Amino acid sequence: MVFTKDSAIVKSWVSLVMSGVYTREQVPNLFNLQAVVWGVLDELAA
Repeated sequence: MVFTKDSAIVKSWVSLVMSGVYTREQVPNLFNLQAVVWGVLDELAA
């Protein structure tokens, strides 16, 4: 399974991290989920 920045689970985790419910380190390392979420968060921070 491969996640993209348009995947619902990626969008959910980005929202959860941005709202402070979880830290980026708490995103599960499931397939490429963590890498994609971190990439989106980095894009938004730039």
